[in-house]
Amino acid sequence: MITTPQRLMITPPLENGDRLTRSEFERRYQAMPHLRKAELVEGVVYTMSSPLRIRSHGEPHGNLTGWLWTYKTSTPGTVMGIEPTVRLDADNEPQPDAVLFVPGRQASIAEDDYIEGAPELVIEIAASSAAIDLHDKKRAYRRNGVNEYIVWRTLENQLDWFSLEADEYVPLVVDEQGILYSQVFPGLWLDVFALLSGDMAQVLTVLQKGLATEQHREFMQQLSAESNHNR
Repeated sequence: MITTPQRLMITPPLENGDRLTRSEFERRYQAMPHLRKAELVEGVVYTMSSPLRIRSHGEPHGNLTGWLWTYKTSTPGTVMGIEPTVRLDADNEPQPDAVLFVPGRQASIAEDDYIEGAPELVIEIAASSAAIDLHDKKRAYRRNGVNEYIVWRTLENQLDWFSLEADEYVPLVVDEQGILYSQVFPGLWLDVFALLSGDMAQVLTVLQKGLATEQHREFMQQLSAESNHNR
């Protein structure tokens, strides 16, 4: 009796527009180690396979990373990540361009080294206001309680910094010096005009002023107390 060989079980690849559960998304993503970036947003798959341009993404990403890293190194107890996978909920597993959070508050680091929950601050680099970052992603971040959300629209040379208030995102407004102040991370100051013009020396000078404030010192003391309590 001749039998037909059992068909090999092949994991389907991720494709833009696929509608998947989070577990199936992770299964397919892990089977594609060559894929640089893929996200599940409101149950829909978005893959990043094309090269990234330097002026519209690479350099802005690097500049915001330098600003955020400087704050992180001066604020023990915070964790910063670049393009980490974040398990927000059953339908959303994005890879933000950057995150900053205090583990154990809103987000935690799972045993398999992924972020679970909503980081306090999420940053995305977008080409324009038409990007997913200001629509489906923004709704998902808001619904899951991401406290602050920064979107740099590079082609429009604009930066939006949203703060979660009463379950809605409200844009922060620059002061007379063109500076925005984090409502969650004391001392995290951003000279928006300097950033948009590429003056990173001024960006870091203003950040150092924020790091020298009494509010930042008290925040570090608070984080230290939390760390000692959790030991």
